[in-house]
Amino acid sequence: MYFQHAPRLWDEHPDLVAGTVVVTDGITPDADVRARVADFTAVALARLADEGTEAELPEIRAWRRTFAAMGLKPTQYRCASEALLRRVRKEGSLPSIHPLVDLCNAVSAAFAIPVAALDLAAVTGGLTVGPADGTEEYETFGGEIEHPVPGEVTYADEAGRAHARRWTNRQSGRSAVRPATRSVLIVAEAMHETAVSDVPKLVATLADEIASLWPVSPTTARVTASAPRLDF
Repeated sequence: MYFQHAPRLWDEHPDLVAGTVVVTDGITPDADVRARVADFTAVALARLADEGTEAELPEIRAWRRTFAAMGLKPTQYRCASEALLRRVRKEGSLPSIHPLVDLCNAVSAAFAIPVAALDLAAVTGGLTVGPADGTEEYETFGGEIEHPVPGEVTYADEAGRAHARRWTNRQSGRSAVRPATRSVLIVAEAMHETAVSDVPKLVATLADEIASLWPVSPTTARVTASAPRLDF
């Protein structure tokens, strides 16, 4: 399997910094992540208290500029980390879905960087982040099938399935982490000025947390314009 960004994406977004965590087996739904989720959520709340709303954070401003450049209204389509921070600000906590998802969401909120967690068993061949041709099938969490708009940035596999829409806006229900999930690909992507140091820190943090909570040995990597493909 592989993960990569299309060359066009690197050309159009030279500030992109992306990192990955891969776990090939061993994820289970019974890990207790509540304490760690609470700690990372507290970090997010403290930062919001210090710096204002999520829209004022440099990580979120960078994604808003990116969405606007793609023709998307930033207040209609938010990157995943902005949506999480908005919920944290309004409700003080995040919903519990699955231990791994809960951990990824809390870390994403703490760093204000979008994090995608995908069940590798639902991915065919590999994933390419790039513009859609419009024939890809995207499955919502409710089971409906949608087709991305041609040119829309998606996570597409070799079977023509889109595992995310509008880049970091919304993941697919097809590859969502569920109780039966054992292997995962986790991706963090950012565009802000300090992303080159923040993304590796986030990736290392997630890998360490996962290794302490499950009997697994995560592998981490950074993908770049000069080394855009990760094979695993």
